[in-house]
Formats: sequence, C-alpha cells, structure tokens
Amino acid sequence: MERGPVAHQSISRRTLLGGTAVLGLSALASTGARAAGPMTVGVIYVGPKDDYGYNQAHAKGAAALKGLPGVEVVEEENVRETNDVQKTMESMINMDGASLLLPTSFGYFDPHVLIEAKKNPTVQFRHCGGLWTEANPKNAGSYFGYIAQGQYLNGIVAAHATKSKKLGFVAAKPIPQVLNNINGFLLGARSVDPSITCQVIFTGEWSLAVKEAEATNALIDGGADVITCHVDSPKVTVETAARRGAYVCGYHADQSALAKDRYLTGAEWDWAPIYKGFVADMQAGKAPPNFLRGGLADGFVRMSPYGPAVSEAARKNADAVKAEMMKGGFAIIRGPLKDNKGNAIAEAGKGFAENAPELESTGYLVEGVKGSA
Repeated sequence: MERGPVAHQSISRRTLLGGTAVLGLSALASTGARAAGPMTVGVIYVGPKDDYGYNQAHAKGAAALKGLPGVEVVEEENVRETNDVQKTMESMINMDGASLLLPTSFGYFDPHVLIEAKKNPTVQFRHCGGLWTEANPKNAGSYFGYIAQGQYLNGIVAAHATKSKKLGFVAAKPIPQVLNNINGFLLGARSVDPSITCQVIFTGEWSLAVKEAEATNALIDGGADVITCHVDSPKVTVETAARRGAYVCGYHADQSALAKDRYLTGAEWDWAPIYKGFVADMQAGKAPPNFLRGGLADGFVRMSPYGPAVSEAARKNADAVKAEMMKGGFAIIRGPLKDNKGNAIAEAGKGFAENAPELESTGYLVEGVKGSA
C-alpha cells in the first residue's frame, strides 16, 4: 500500500493550516470552487493504513469509494487523538473542500469531532463508534458493526482447537465495544464447552507493540493455547502467538498471512457498504443517518476463511450458528448469566439481541473471563 504521498500530505496539511488566517479568502474561494465539482470525502486514521488491522480495514472501505463517479477521496494516516485531528479535519475542509469527513478512531469524537461539527455546520461528520447522541450536532453521527458476532464465532472455533481449555484475549481499553467482544469470544467458546475460561489483559492503549507482545507471552505462559485480541493492529499479537505455537483468531482484517497454519479464522470489518451508502445519500441531497449499525446479515461484518487447523466439526458448528445470526435477533448475552463478580446480567429467558441498546453501555465481563474492566 502506497504511503509516501500520504505522509507528504500530512506534513503539508499541518504546516499550511497554521497559516489559515493568512490564506483567508483564497482558501474559501478554493473551497467554493470545489463545491461545484466532485464530492470530496476525507478519511482520517490514527495509525498506518497497512497495519493489518483497524486502520487497514477502514482504508479498504475508503478505497471502495475511489472508483465511484463524482467522488474524490483524501486521506491522512498517523493522526493522533489530540488537536492534531482538528487541524487535519480543518485542512480537509478548507484546502480540499471535503463535505463528508470520516474520522475513524474512537478518541477523535469527544471533543474533536464535536468541536469541528459545530464550527462547520454544512459539513457532515461520521465517526466510527457508538458515541453520538441526540444531544450532539445533527451534522455528526456514528456508525459501527455488531462484530461481537464474529468474536462469538471465533470462540466456537477456538473451543474446538483448545487443549488447555484456556483462551487468551489481548485488549486495549475497557470500553463497551471491547468488553462486548471479550464476552462474545468466551460465550461462543462456552457454547461448546462450559468449562472453558478466558484470561484478558488490557494494555491501556490502542497501539502499544511492546505491551501487546508482553501480554501475548504472558497469556501463553499462563496456559492459553488460543489467542485473540482487540487492539488497532493485531499484527504483533498474531505473530507472537503463532511463533509460540498457539492458535490465533484474528480481528479487524485477515491476518492469516502472518500466522499461516496457526490461524483459525477471524472477525473482519467491511466498511465499504457503509461508506458507499453515506456517499449515495449525500449525492442524493440527503444527510447520512446519524446512527447506523449492522452485522453479518448487513455485510458490515464478515469472517476470515477457515485455516487448515480447523476441524470439520468446528466448521459445521460455527457455520450453523452463523446461519442463525444471519436471520437476525441472535442473543449472545442471554440468561441465566452472571458477570465475573457474581452479579446477575440476565435472568433465565432474558436475552439481548445484537441491536439491543443495553449493549452500547456494557461495563462488565461475563463469568468465566479472568480479569477486570
């Protein structure tokens, strides 16, 4: 993936933005001129676009826009979750005439997207995550996918592969989306074997290669023989686990090339349908939805192909559950169920389907997960 031009653009954006006041009317005139031409979409990444993970999945979604008629795409990678992202958004608006911005990292939203949305009411901002509410600017919004479905399927396959009955999970931050994935992974495994446990280690950041390697090694040293994760780039975790002889379930994108015969399957994003929908709405003169969610059935989430170590029994088991998920209304969280502190989450007969609003504020880890949020 070509990165040179993006890095150069990143430098020029931040240099030129400092002179926005000097640019004055010429910058506004440039914006006006662009408004009459192709629609410009700005996509912002917190890390490199070729990270085998979160950013690469979004970059693939952005790439799907580049062949659409009347659409131009500008991108910037390695933008920190600080005022840097405000500068990038402003430069995309003022220098490139962007009318739709896709700031993809979780920490971009508050306060950065909120500030820029208020300052630029004619620009649409759509942020990846579950943070937008009715109290926020109406030209902002959020999108996300029910990828815990994929982690549940990962768990089923992991359960068929584990010999120790101990799974490991390397996680970044204990936010609801991450906790749902941890819970989904363990509950998928326990649907096969209720005695399986999962140890989780939080690194504290989306991308900390050294801590991710340390966490992976610690999990394997503790007996885990199947590892998955929720960090921006699973590359370090996948490679470390495979090198140690553990099996791996991927996340965000397909990491099978990094682990070869140790890769079981993985939960992947497909942002292209969402991004194409946003563009189609705006080209039709409509604002994109403020709150958009979808899962396997909607094409927002998909599974990596099975690796050679996946047994026929595991394939049939996971495929059967996936077929149920495709019908909609599949409840990963269903009672009777307690968290790992002994508190009741759901009573018998109670369940939360993938679109249940309660899952947007998950603050617990289920029974069988070792670790704390």
